[in-house]
Amino acid sequence: MKTYYLASFLLLALCSCGNPPKATTETTEPAGKLDGTWHLISSKSIVKNDTTVTTPPKDQEMFKMFNATNFAFFTHDLVHGKTAKPVYSSGAGTYTLSGDDYTEHLAYCDARDWENRDFKFKLTVKNDTLVQKGIEKIDSLKVDHEIIETYVKVK
Repeated sequence: MKTYYLASFLLLALCSCGNPPKATTETTEPAGKLDGTWHLISSKSIVKNDTTVTTPPKDQEMFKMFNATNFAFFTHDLVHGKTAKPVYSSGAGTYTLSGDDYTEHLAYCDARDWENRDFKFKLTVKNDTLVQKGIEKIDSLKVDHEIIETYVKVK
């Protein structure tokens, strides 16, 4: 009889040792969708109906990095500044993403007049390609254009 009670107790203890239920959090995007480093492969600026391919020139590259809440980007020349016009620019801040609505809060930027501003974009990610499209508008700087940037995820 003692064996029966011991076996019953052990069976009950084993059944209760499953994985605890996972806490659920509401999120509109899969975790980690943007996490990582992205390499800019094309960029366009549209002012009224005039489209200009803006980057990347053959002697420069740009990268954008994301974690769960922050982004950073930088552009630099590929000759390590050993040119008549060295290029380096960077910025960083926080972002939110809900569906394809992406908002950046640019907290830091080498173009200091762009700091502490919010920019709203549409963002799509398909496989290893990210497309960011939206309006950059800063009245005081006479900036008012649509950008379309295409990135490929760095593996």
